[in-house]
Amino acid sequence: MSVTPLSTVVLDHRFARELPEMAVAWQAAQTPDPRLLVLDEALAAELGLDAAWLRSPEGVGLLTGTTVPAGAEPVAQAYSGHQFGGFSPRLGDGRALLLGELVDAGGRVRDLHLKGSGRTPFARGGDGWAAVGPMLREYVVSTAMHALGIPTTRSLAVVATGRQVRRETPLPGAVLARVAASHLRVGSFQYARATGDADLLRRLADHAISRHHPGAAEAEQPYLALFEAVVAAQASLVARWMLVGFVHGVMNTDNMTISGETIDYGPCAFMEAFDPATVYSSIDHGGRYAYGNQPPVAEWNLARLAEALLPLLHDDQEQAVALAVQALDGFRPRYDAAWSAGMRAKLGLPGSADQAVVAPLVEELLVLLQAEHVDHTSFFRSLAHAGRGDSGPVRRFFVDLDKLDDWVGRWRALGPDPDAMDRVNPLYIARNHLVEEALTAATDGDLDPLARLMEAVTAPYDERPGLERYAAAAPPDFGAYRTFCGT
Repeated sequence: MSVTPLSTVVLDHRFARELPEMAVAWQAAQTPDPRLLVLDEALAAELGLDAAWLRSPEGVGLLTGTTVPAGAEPVAQAYSGHQFGGFSPRLGDGRALLLGELVDAGGRVRDLHLKGSGRTPFARGGDGWAAVGPMLREYVVSTAMHALGIPTTRSLAVVATGRQVRRETPLPGAVLARVAASHLRVGSFQYARATGDADLLRRLADHAISRHHPGAAEAEQPYLALFEAVVAAQASLVARWMLVGFVHGVMNTDNMTISGETIDYGPCAFMEAFDPATVYSSIDHGGRYAYGNQPPVAEWNLARLAEALLPLLHDDQEQAVALAVQALDGFRPRYDAAWSAGMRAKLGLPGSADQAVVAPLVEELLVLLQAEHVDHTSFFRSLAHAGRGDSGPVRRFFVDLDKLDDWVGRWRALGPDPDAMDRVNPLYIARNHLVEEALTAATDGDLDPLARLMEAVTAPYDERPGLERYAAAAPPDFGAYRTFCGT
């Protein structure tokens, strides 16, 4: 008797086993006419899954959750969240399922998770479906972020379901299969705290420590150490976002992971013209999640995590608050250090360069970039040419050339390394007009523009002939860009 590949796939259900109060057993909806659109074969190999098998009907069944291995127990996860500042005590996976946890080739435990797999008990007014365009957006942008070296959930595949999804107009439906270190969020802890079940909160914290921050278990105060570890992970993550001009767009507490991975690519985009007030989300009317607001919003979210953890930090409320505040105070210096080191690298400056000179030079540069609406990605990539003695490529972005030339002269005096700059400043990012072009074509059945875009963003630092348009800013007629949550 032959052994089918599905029988070799082992999906544990540790989250549901250890935290049953936060898991609702559920099954993915059937797909009328499933068709695999994209598959990350390298990620499949990391997970020990054969790409050829994943393209088979049985493999596509796994990717849509309609065929799961024996012993798997798919669940919808419960969590709360502050959404644009307002607290919702019961959110959860309204259109998503955790199929289970698997162990990858490196011995790491990874979640296999679906989005767009149908209504769950957490769906509220939603239909549980997802459209091809938004699911491919997450595939493109999460893959681009991974290629940039930024911690992120990964997209394994997008499968068209053959179902029409009703939005403003009917759209082809899809399911995204994604992979994460876990889907534990700040909102997970808010949910546990809101139940008033101290044992559940403690078990959740123990689960998070074991899964993501095992060093905390050896600390004198493990739960405080857990909080400090999440603060450090998020400070590093958001600094990396800022350095590449990434705008998440919806930094609700249910979209902040305990692992420090980027999650939920809804109204996200990469900033083009440098401006801290940049907002792309169509629903962020007040600019709460603008590019420049991301560090303080992350700190605010972490304060909500601290509130949820207070019963574990100390029996005395005042002492628990004092411990939490002291730990949270570490966010800003950690963020500042990560961002400053990253900016120094973007400018190719040696470690010996005096920070008292570097800091005002950076501040002056950002003022220049904002004043002249300079493309963030193109500027830093072009600046390496100035480091080699050719200021022409960077001068084309500016009108006030005297100010630029003065700045470049003082920067050159610090001895920048242009080759090192090319290793950290991407040439290709998932530019908004190219993403929209690829998604529109894919929705109409043409995947070629998507494949070409993926070719560029999966090797963002390597200049290649024929990809010039993928390094260029949006044309003037592209207009003001707006993104949507994709629900």
